[in-house]
Amino acid sequence: MIALLSNDDGIAATGLTALRQLAGELFDEVWVVAPMSQMSQIGHRVTTDAPIRYEQKGERTFAVDGTPADCVRVALAHLLPVAPDWVLSGINHGGNLGRHDFVISGTVAAVREAAFQGIPGVTFSHYLRRGLAVDWEKAAERARDVVAGLLAEPPRLGHFWNVNLPHPSPGDPEPRIIRCEQERHPLLVTYREESPGLLHYAGDYHERLRVAGSDVDVCFGGNIAVTLASI
Repeated sequence: MIALLSNDDGIAATGLTALRQLAGELFDEVWVVAPMSQMSQIGHRVTTDAPIRYEQKGERTFAVDGTPADCVRVALAHLLPVAPDWVLSGINHGGNLGRHDFVISGTVAAVREAAFQGIPGVTFSHYLRRGLAVDWEKAAERARDVVAGLLAEPPRLGHFWNVNLPHPSPGDPEPRIIRCEQERHPLLVTYREESPGLLHYAGDYHERLRVAGSDVDVCFGGNIAVTLASI
């Protein structure tokens, strides 16, 4: 099987390195086509009115001067000799939980673009807790276990999997994999005005509203949230 990997944190992101590590254990061939620089919270923006530059960074590895959706479009239309069996995106540095995150995320957009073309995919994001370092090796192990299970369960046409890894403290129980629904509560969006006409975003992601059993609740509670999403 062939996997195409992308992300929105950029070609040099640690989360992408972790994703490549686990994909190499599960797929026969792995391609990486990711943005040259960070493209977080850019949604499904695509480039159609300007040239798109790309550079080869290694065997089956390309950096694209564009958005995550651009990366998948360029990969499928120009760089890969055949269509991949799966598209994986991430591991994002930060959660993509609930419907509010879902439409904003460039990580999600990469897999959504593949889903538009009938290719199954999985997005991976890692919730970040303040003051706690990420164990990316452990994150890769947990993501691998999720992918191994989902490979036998391709989503139906027009759907894809959205996975959020928790950020447990040392000594916490090993996270369980839990199928759940997306949180419907919006983010609490607030701003502070530090000077007339100048606003700074002041929302607190960690205090967001959540319904018991939603992906936000599952992930914040220390477990791996797996949701089935649609384009």
